[in-house]
Amino acid sequence: MAGLIVDGGVFDWESTDKFPQMTEKYEGFHNLSFTEEFGPAAFISRVRNEAARDFGACLAPHSSFLVLNGTETLSVRMDKHISNTNKVVDYLNGHDMVEWVSHPNLKDHPNHDLAKELLPKGSTAVFSFGIKGGREIGQVFIDRLDLFSNLANIGDAKSLVIHPASTTHQRMTVEALEEAGISEGLIRLSIGIESVDDLIEDLEKGFRTASKALKK
Repeated sequence: MAGLIVDGGVFDWESTDKFPQMTEKYEGFHNLSFTEEFGPAAFISRVRNEAARDFGACLAPHSSFLVLNGTETLSVRMDKHISNTNKVVDYLNGHDMVEWVSHPNLKDHPNHDLAKELLPKGSTAVFSFGIKGGREIGQVFIDRLDLFSNLANIGDAKSLVIHPASTTHQRMTVEALEEAGISEGLIRLSIGIESVDDLIEDLEKGFRTASKALKK
């Protein structure tokens, strides 16, 4: 696993007392104060030093190449993630087999206005919806999908789907699931960069099978 941190190096960490980890002496680095030593670059300097100390040496050359290669195309892929997600959300929001959709694009989402303000280019490709019929129908729906991979991770280039009540949270009671905000019909999607028409067709196929199972 790898990640990328971008720091502008212009924040005045000493302008407030909210960041003692930057301004006060740090015993883990021989009582060094990162703001005194590095000024506005205190944050990224601490990240570099602590990461090297706690996680070891730098990545292998090939791993570094893969991270760099992925970073160079990240913006292009995110545009596709968001574009696909917007169309899938609209499709699900009007489907007869869907009880609800939770995504910041929708005006009834509690964070709709905040998402528009902070993330004007698009908020997320990971969201959930509720399928009619609960746990059993949710499993039928997922089992019928071909393009969506039934996996617990998120953020992949390929589209992912999971039914938490029967997988990651299967040991929880119905009451505990409800308390955690997880209904038995909740389906979580992570939308990838495939053809959105193919993704919607795959979902529709799952809904057709789920609808037949619901009527039995």
